[in-house]
Amino acid sequence: MDTTAENKASSVRDRLLRAAKDRFLNDDYHKVSTRMIAEQAGANASMIAYYFGSKEGLYEEMIRAALSPLLDVLDGQTLSTRNGFAELLHLYYETMSAQPEFPKLILKVLALNRGPGRRFIQQLLERGRTRGTQKVDELKSSGQLANTTDPDILRMAFVSLAMTPILLKDIFEEQMGRAMDADFLNELAEFNGSLFITGLATSGGE
Repeated sequence: MDTTAENKASSVRDRLLRAAKDRFLNDDYHKVSTRMIAEQAGANASMIAYYFGSKEGLYEEMIRAALSPLLDVLDGQTLSTRNGFAELLHLYYETMSAQPEFPKLILKVLALNRGPGRRFIQQLLERGRTRGTQKVDELKSSGQLANTTDPDILRMAFVSLAMTPILLKDIFEEQMGRAMDADFLNELAEFNGSLFITGLATSGGE
């Protein structure tokens, strides 16, 4: 495939993902058809089958594309020190502030006993849990965390600091009478990061 064809294919695929995210964030899964997504993307509905296999495949890839930047951090060096948790908070707020309805969609899917994407999201979360535990073990080995630190407790604390401001963004903005814009979220990330790092410091390490 030449460069022009590759760019065109990438453009169609990306447009389908953007259209899918817009549709799925605003409507229930079963109310969204492949035809609706394709029309919004300016593409033929057959392209959904070509790139993603099915509507559910497109749905899962949409979720993967949104969450992968956050999970990929667990493969790098960001969490090689306690300070990395503050950097991850920055990344989370930055990623989710662009799509504040996305965490609500994740919770909605997980709240269903079964349905499209539930098993897939659980797999992604388990991937995050497993890799997060590995990072905690590395921090323990380097003396930055106490050996008694429970990785599940640490993860729950982090998720609470990360998700709550985005999930309740509309309510918080109404209460405060101000927007939770990029500057606000940067300051919040710095503050929450400091809280988190201080909490870790009291549980062991320098």
